[in-house]
Amino acid sequence: MDVPLWLAVIIVGYLGIKLARPPIWLVVLLLLGGYLVAGSFLGPTVDSLVK
Repeated sequence: MDVPLWLAVIIVGYLGIKLARPPIWLVVLLLLGGYLVAGSFLGPTVDSLVK
């Protein structure tokens, strides 16, 4: 079964927010931080570590 990555991320994100109930500021902070790190000079380093 092939599931697109975007669908898996949406499902895991929805379940994580529904079950763990993190504060909304923490979710926004993590999303913004991830976006900023991906666009910085650390992006290729993080990409190579994840792959």
